[in-house]
Amino acid sequence: MTAPFSFPVIPQLAGEVPDPLGDLFSVLSRGDIISFAGGIPDASLFEFDDIRASFEFVLAHDERRALQYGSTEGDPGLRAEAARLVSRDLPSTAENFLITTGSQEGIFLTAQVMLRPGDVVLVEEPTYLAAVQAFTLNGARLVSVPTDDHGVLPDALERAIAAERPKFAYLIPTFQNPSGKSMLPQRRRDVAEILVRTGVPLVEDDPYGALRFEGEPAPPIASLPGMGRQSLLLHSLSKIMAPGVRIGWVRGDGPIMKTLAIAKAAVSLQSSALTQMAVAHYLANCDLDAHIRRVIDVYRVRRDAMYNGLIERLPSAAHVTHPEGGMFCWVTLGGGIDTRPLLDAAVARGVAFVPGWAFFAGTPDLSTMRLSYVTNSPATIAEGLDRLALTLADAVAAPAPAAAHGR
Repeated sequence: MTAPFSFPVIPQLAGEVPDPLGDLFSVLSRGDIISFAGGIPDASLFEFDDIRASFEFVLAHDERRALQYGSTEGDPGLRAEAARLVSRDLPSTAENFLITTGSQEGIFLTAQVMLRPGDVVLVEEPTYLAAVQAFTLNGARLVSVPTDDHGVLPDALERAIAAERPKFAYLIPTFQNPSGKSMLPQRRRDVAEILVRTGVPLVEDDPYGALRFEGEPAPPIASLPGMGRQSLLLHSLSKIMAPGVRIGWVRGDGPIMKTLAIAKAAVSLQSSALTQMAVAHYLANCDLDAHIRRVIDVYRVRRDAMYNGLIERLPSAAHVTHPEGGMFCWVTLGGGIDTRPLLDAAVARGVAFVPGWAFFAGTPDLSTMRLSYVTNSPATIAEGLDRLALTLADAVAAPAPAAAHGR
């Protein structure tokens, strides 16, 4: 058999590249798996009729423009709707926005235009896995900043800035992925003061901010004094409308927006004109706020089922975050437990989670795991947690392996 042709590949992607989520999702098609793994919204809550009507309206009234090429910056109507939504916290005009194919494209574009090999990016510990991948593929060196239950620690952030001279800081202040943590208003002000004083740009990722169940609303860091001019604020409609539309945006100020548009043109020319126009129609004519309230009411009950169920079933030494919104609980088991082999045993028992190691830019805490609560009913969550507790009990009772897993 002829060997496959050897294409040249950048070092970051050479050899066996771990794909923790891709490898995990390949087993989730089994009908007996209760999955806490995916960061995906509950599809039963999508506003199918309103979304369908918006696409039909566009195709009936402006089909030629909808099916043609458009501007790289994005559909003018959608940029105006983005400005309307974001202006609730941060005064904006349509010119402040670049429409992206989901906020993930925004993360990758910021990396492409701002990073050279060896540049440092400061990230929370832990942080969003796909951001780690995007920054690393562009040659960055990621430096983790310690966190507590309220997000990144300001003193640690200031020390890291002084020591590392980063190109930017990447933060998810509201209902963070993977930890579910959210910065309190004073913490945000402290972080903003440090970034303004040191002149370090902020890439602020906010895909979950609208999904608040309780607690004091907190505006994005980008909206605080002095931050608008040195922040790129990323939003997505994936979690609040539907991920299949693949629409997000970057909000920024000044020449950086033109630079991002040039990079986007090289990647995709534009996001889908038809989808942009349909989403603009939806945002202008449907009650997004009412939809979000309906989603929140469902997700809050499921958050309670997940958090309370974990507290009841896990060892007392375990730590579980109590998210005020968003989609995730973060568990730190401690006690030398490694969640990587634990996942295989859990899947065999019919339940899945995401081991936490992949969310660390530095040395990982192998006893961590991320669990999403939004796609399962309270009864299903309880059954899944029972399976997980049995798996954990077996792991704790089993004799220690001859050689410990390296970090």
